[in-house]
Amino acid sequence: MKKITSVLLLIILMVFLIPININAKTLKQLEEEVNTFTADLNNKKNQIAINDAEVEKIQKEIANIENQITKIEQETETLQQEIEESNEEISEKSEQSKSLFQYIQVSEGENAYLEYIFGATDVTDMVYRMAIVEQLTEYNDQIMDELSQLVEENEQKKEELAIKNSELEKLTEELEEKQASINADTAAIKEAMPSVEQQLKEAKENLNYYKNLGCGSNEDIYACQYRVEQANNGSSGGGYVPSATGFYRPMVSGYVTQNYGNSGHMGIDLSNTNKTIEIYPIASGVVFAKYYDNAGALVLKIRHNVNGRYLYSTYAHLSAWYVNEGDIVTPDTVIGRMGNTGYSFGAHLHLELTTCDWHKGGGCTWATYQNSTINPRQYVGFPSGLRVWWYSR
Repeated sequence: MKKITSVLLLIILMVFLIPININAKTLKQLEEEVNTFTADLNNKKNQIAINDAEVEKIQKEIANIENQITKIEQETETLQQEIEESNEEISEKSEQSKSLFQYIQVSEGENAYLEYIFGATDVTDMVYRMAIVEQLTEYNDQIMDELSQLVEENEQKKEELAIKNSELEKLTEELEEKQASINADTAAIKEAMPSVEQQLKEAKENLNYYKNLGCGSNEDIYACQYRVEQANNGSSGGGYVPSATGFYRPMVSGYVTQNYGNSGHMGIDLSNTNKTIEIYPIASGVVFAKYYDNAGALVLKIRHNVNGRYLYSTYAHLSAWYVNEGDIVTPDTVIGRMGNTGYSFGAHLHLELTTCDWHKGGGCTWATYQNSTINPRQYVGFPSGLRVWWYSR
């Protein structure tokens, strides 16, 4: 029984002490990946240029649709005003017609205007009275014609307004489709995507990093890295990472604006009415990288130690940063402020979680990095819906 207990204890210790990474690979496999990645990137240079041109084309189409929507909205507003004015005029004409009818109405079986005519004192007076009655009748007919025409024009304007609203709805749907399309392209091409040259540089540095650590050709590079870096315990040149004991929201308050996986979105977007709210790490760790991405966004990356497995959190579009590479941070460390830098359409925080990173010491190329993303909701408790506020970390 004692022997069985000892074996179980040994197994448990091995589970928690041996580095675990779903992207685990040997140095030889990483070298093959870098070589394949290098060749693939060279082949894709032209395709990236084509994609850039396509994104620019879609952006122009979006601008054109937005202009059409603005124009239709203005026309709709004008039509609505004209309809309201016509309704007022119709009401006035109706009142005029009612007054005339009341004057010339048949009363007690006798025609009022006949009584008026026959009440003349002489022939001249009769002719005058007949002329007055005729004018009143013609004026009433004219009012009725105008009233009928106004009603008809009003109905036409209402039909035109319905058509404009239908056009507006169609253009809005088209705009949403175009935006979804560009969002998908943006995620793959623009948002935080490094240049081809930068990708190649980092891929080669990644490979050399593991070679310089002394990792064997067939050794798991993540196990090798964890062993060597943790052994340095934070000394010069080391990469000691404290254990992450819990995960927290990166802002004191806020809401989710875009979920992970939408149109190829590799992270989750968060925002707040305070557009420069302080940003905190989601867990204890070490600042792994700090840089401006290809689109000019301020980006911070933090490496976390989760039961011997490295996890990377990325914070993008910051307006300011307050830490440097190598700094040990906790969930209470202010690392920066939310912003609108880089390829962004409004102040927000783009948060990514990955099991490897494409920078030196992250253990993967950019291509593998994109497939290593994790939904941040798996670790951080965000409200389930969009734009649902939270008020504590």
